[in-house]
Amino acid sequence: MARKPRDLRVLHGHRVISGSELRATFVEQEDTAGNPVRLRRRILHAVVLVMLVGLIAAAIVVALAIMNGQIKLPATAERSKAAVSVCPAATYDYTPPSKVHVNIYNSTSRPGLARTVANQLAARKFLVGAVGNTTSSYRGVALIVSGAAGQSAAFSVQRHVPGSDYVQDGRTDPSVDVIITGDFKALAKPELVDQTPGRLSCPREDRRIVDDSTLPIQPTATPAVSPTAAG
Repeated sequence: MARKPRDLRVLHGHRVISGSELRATFVEQEDTAGNPVRLRRRILHAVVLVMLVGLIAAAIVVALAIMNGQIKLPATAERSKAAVSVCPAATYDYTPPSKVHVNIYNSTSRPGLARTVANQLAARKFLVGAVGNTTSSYRGVALIVSGAAGQSAAFSVQRHVPGSDYVQDGRTDPSVDVIITGDFKALAKPELVDQTPGRLSCPREDRRIVDDSTLPIQPTATPAVSPTAAG
């Protein structure tokens, strides 16, 4: 009796799965065109991708517009010096010293300096009032302090104190305080004082990196002393 041909799809009693059958078995049902779940997922992915590309494109357009000046940032977003400036912008005429009331305070460790400067200003016809000592955290030549009513007088005083820095306080009278600080050397020579119109000088604004104390600096005078011991 003839033997049956050997079935190559059976090995040791087990059926061998062909490659075509294996691929057919593991093809995901969702890959078929008629699967609604797969279709919705592809639509969602496409929408997200389009939105992401749109956001990137919009960000690039806005950045280029800002760089080209077509879009202006709000003033609060810019740290400009003009926004923090406290220096008066007006132009003042030189006020004759005989009309200027000035107080002199010494914040240095050099004794008698306030009295020396007061005598020099008095010789130039300034109306000298209080003379004494004070304390100040300011680092510079001198502070010229006045209220709004004394800015013109402060301008004249500042012309006699080269390198000084103007600061406005809340007083209502036209008096001016001169607070002598560590870098003070001497007053300008009388014959070299510039009497042409000009603006108050506030160099302290350019020194904020090294001088971060609060503006304005209020003079804090020590108790009154006699004229011979002052400054």
